[in-house]
Amino acid sequence: MSRPPAQQSAAPGLPARKAALAMLSETLRKKRPLDAVAADILNASALAPRDAGFARAIATTALRRFGQLEALIRHFVPKSPPPHKAGPTLEILIAGAAELLFLDVAPHATVDAANRLAESDSKAVHFKSLINAVLRRVAREGAGIVASQDAGLNVPDWLWQRWQAHYGEADARAIAAAHTRIPPLDLTLKSPDDPCTDLSGNRLAPGRMRLEHAGRIEELPGFGDGRWWVQDFAASLPARLLGDVTGKAVLDLCAAPGGKTLQLAAAGADVTAIDLSRERLALIEENLKRVHLDAKLVVADARDWRPATPAPFVLLDAPCTATGTIRRHPDLPWLKEAADLQICESLQGELLEAAAEMTVPGGLLVYAVCSLEPEEGEERIAAFLHKRTDFAREKVKEEEVFDSQLLTEAGDLKALPSFWPDKGGMDGFFAARLRRSI
Repeated sequence: MSRPPAQQSAAPGLPARKAALAMLSETLRKKRPLDAVAADILNASALAPRDAGFARAIATTALRRFGQLEALIRHFVPKSPPPHKAGPTLEILIAGAAELLFLDVAPHATVDAANRLAESDSKAVHFKSLINAVLRRVAREGAGIVASQDAGLNVPDWLWQRWQAHYGEADARAIAAAHTRIPPLDLTLKSPDDPCTDLSGNRLAPGRMRLEHAGRIEELPGFGDGRWWVQDFAASLPARLLGDVTGKAVLDLCAAPGGKTLQLAAAGADVTAIDLSRERLALIEENLKRVHLDAKLVVADARDWRPATPAPFVLLDAPCTATGTIRRHPDLPWLKEAADLQICESLQGELLEAAAEMTVPGGLLVYAVCSLEPEEGEERIAAFLHKRTDFAREKVKEEEVFDSQLLTEAGDLKALPSFWPDKGGMDGFFAARLRRSI
């Protein structure tokens, strides 16, 4: 099993676990993204960095393995108490099991903390003896049970059925298994020739570094002087499909979080980055300053905004269900529903039409999504090309994406989390390159 760094000695105490429980409950019960929840709770908690890191590790691990841990708890407690009576009892058990099985915390520390968490809640206190008994059994028997479980338990039924239908049983299981592993930290280098000898990582491809255990990003060599930015390997590929953009105008639509904007600016493009969120564009501006690059930033809805003149290069990284990023956002399966896919499909269609109108005749349009769902990728492009006969697919070449495994038969880019398991995997991504006729 892939584990974060061990927390066996002197594990942080009750405040960290209270924060973790609050994060887990808020995410699961109110359907709020973990990143937003963690920011609110940890900023208000005044926890030391080590304690805050431990709290985040508990919540993240519990969500990453939620289906397995819930099944494990149900194994020991077949008839669970109703939530309206039990309060956060289930979350206490799942967080405790995550500690015991995946964070290497000593059983006595976990069980004692769980008991104290129960005592602090007017409903969970009535189930203190149950919590105590179940976690002791988890400590004794849990590892063997979890080892025999199917990673597909961590995928909601509606999503699991889709993956099985589209990818087949074996690939669906491989994707689910990839999502249980802690992802490495990928960096895109501002200069592909930077040797980065002060970074203890592996070079995946020119200008791409991978670090296994990075620690605090701000403390890594090269952060302060802007030599790199964080960007998953797969997420760095769509911008490459535009080719040589030196001195050329490029529109980066739906630009946040900004990795592609930085890539294009570093490649010498005259970039205009458009995004609906002023706050997210502010983060892009901050990163541009850190890496000493420039781009024009525009707060606008890309469906309505138009450039003064069409551009020769347009990159649309469309909003999507983001199911390709579950390994980095393990809360995602428990926040999304099947209805979200239909909403995204409609938005993507509108954005792609708008992007097409922004592309000059003879120009290139690259469409990308960090989704595993065919409706957002292959089927979206097929529908677009059927409607817009003035566009044609321009096949992606192996040398552009470094590995033929990343190419579909149609000539699009398709990355799966299960690819490169021996190197740490990658996010799921789809991208198609389209040329507008003259």
